[in-house]
Amino acid sequence: MSGRETPQRRGQATRVDVALDRGVFMISVAAELAEMHPQTLRMYEARGLIEPSRSPKGTRLYSQQDVDRLRRIQQMTAKLGLNLAGVERVLALEAELDEAHERLAELQARADAAKDEMAAELDRVRRSLRADLVPYAGGSTELVRSADARSPFPRAR
Repeated sequence: MSGRETPQRRGQATRVDVALDRGVFMISVAAELAEMHPQTLRMYEARGLIEPSRSPKGTRLYSQQDVDRLRRIQQMTAKLGLNLAGVERVLALEAELDEAHERLAELQARADAAKDEMAAELDRVRRSLRADLVPYAGGSTELVRSADARSPFPRAR
């Protein structure tokens, strides 16, 4: 071997990380990954169950999320016996549920922030009242504002 040649690396695979929502698979590869015929993918696209991205030349490009969704559709039709109308309804209900969860999380965050704000305000009010209120020594257990209290000691004249 000359100094310019490098030995072949056997058994080593190259790993490429791609965003899950990026369209990278052509229809034949996506169909193979989802274990279905490419015509089935076209039918699902026509029904609006899947929406692949398109290359600048118009080629369908499927993402890993698309392939996962195709597998899920296959599971619902083959194993659960749903027709495509049923699959559409299940997917729509799942989308509504996801939106409701997101909204609930937003509302919970707002409620937590309001709770923290109210606790801080209550603490501030308590501190401000502590200086203004004094126990009244006139036999009563009522709290009286310091400005309204009379001293139990006679005033020197």
